[in-house]
Amino acid sequence: MASQKSRSSLNIRNARIADIPAIIALVDKVYPQLDSYSTAMVQGQISNFPEGQVVVEYDGEIVGYCASFIIDEASALSPHTWNGITGSGYASRHNPKGDWLYGMEVCVDQEKRRLRIGQRLYDARRELCERYELKGIVFGGRMPSWKRRKKLYPNPADYLEAVVEQKISDPVIRFQMRLGFEPIGVLSDYLPFDDASGGYASHMVWRNPYAVVHTKSASAPPGEKESVRVASVQFQQRKVHSFEEFMSNVEYFVDVTADYRCDFVVFPELFTLQLLAFAETRLTPSQSIEALTEYTPQFVEAMRQLAISYNINIVGGSHPTRTERGDIQNIAYVFLRDGSVHQQEKIHPTPSEQMWWGIKGGNEIATIQTDCGPIGVLICYDSEFPELARQLVDAGAKLLFVPFCTDNRQGYMRVRYCSQARAIENQCYVVMSGNVGNLPGVENMDIQYAQSCILTPCDFRFARDGIAAECTENVETVAIADLNLGDLDWARQEGTVRNLRDRRFDLYSIKWTAKT
Repeated sequence: MASQKSRSSLNIRNARIADIPAIIALVDKVYPQLDSYSTAMVQGQISNFPEGQVVVEYDGEIVGYCASFIIDEASALSPHTWNGITGSGYASRHNPKGDWLYGMEVCVDQEKRRLRIGQRLYDARRELCERYELKGIVFGGRMPSWKRRKKLYPNPADYLEAVVEQKISDPVIRFQMRLGFEPIGVLSDYLPFDDASGGYASHMVWRNPYAVVHTKSASAPPGEKESVRVASVQFQQRKVHSFEEFMSNVEYFVDVTADYRCDFVVFPELFTLQLLAFAETRLTPSQSIEALTEYTPQFVEAMRQLAISYNINIVGGSHPTRTERGDIQNIAYVFLRDGSVHQQEKIHPTPSEQMWWGIKGGNEIATIQTDCGPIGVLICYDSEFPELARQLVDAGAKLLFVPFCTDNRQGYMRVRYCSQARAIENQCYVVMSGNVGNLPGVENMDIQYAQSCILTPCDFRFARDGIAAECTENVETVAIADLNLGDLDWARQEGTVRNLRDRRFDLYSIKWTAKT
């Protein structure tokens, strides 16, 4: 099998002292009209609160910077200036016993805007606030469009109200509001040298829902997200005329699910067979699968760029791939939003895959580490073998993704019932994604049947029927659901039944003979 992981091209991490020249250069580039930081100021920010200073690195270049510190509530919510509350830019007023996170800087290279770096930095700040169990985040936001509308709105408070009521648009304020922040007023003389904002700033607040009643499980690893939003794409097979048209259809769903702030989007098994629809001549099954493997490098790179650009983890269905041994395997590619690419081979090819396409089964199954914790992938038929799911869950996976491809209801129900069983017996979430539509000119891919869904264990904290979300059968659409990982911890420790905990290890166990 090919290499499991490629080098990450986008990395979000805490700032280091060695980053200071690059951070200052970025600030100078983005805000040439504003006063810059000195080396000592950035050094103070990092030294006073290392966890609060975050950079985004893309291909070795720092393209984003976020500076934060902790402050008491009285200072955070009362009128203040940037200079006064930040200790002249050194973050010297950082108070470890405070209860609010103060955002003193977010800086993004405008040439990298399609990478959604600003959103990533705000997400990192929000996760920091939740991890420290603070009441929320507060900052003074720029109002860069106020100056040109000053005649119509001489009072900046009226201008802010007009933006909130969507009478006018301010790109910075609207972006922050879309991320869940609300303005509570206007700060005067906040940044006197910010001419576009007239020195004013919107006083923005985000309140941490976990601050009063904190529900995060004590067993959850530090930094692991509590709630994960997943999307299953029920993808329609249709005739396309080029690789670009195929990728345009895929990008549409990535874009939509990213706008819904999903952490994961999953596509069906073998959805790339659509690429054979524009073959000039009708291919035999063996010719078809051979032709499809030639798209592997192009497909992988295109999907990788989508994951980075839209800031979403993509479970890219599966795609036939020729391995270094010369075999063709059915491989699920997982494209993480940090730019890394992972693979999971199908362990059990169906009799049809073996007979028509000569697909060989893999021999390795492993969890994939993501920013939402470890996940597992079971390609269609693999979901019907309970040992595989148990292996992944024992290794830490709470989310299992099942891309599938079935041509009739009987085949679909086999995968559906088994996936539901995996969710119950392993007390985990299972996300299924299948194809609909048809490809009349492609051998062994004539018709499709699917009703994609997001499945849960069956207990009080979960959906009544163990179905968090479900698509209408045989219609191209998307199912989206928020999945609480802490509820799985509750189920495993305190649920009505406790399948994982109650196993009889004295009687049986799974012994995996291959290296994992």
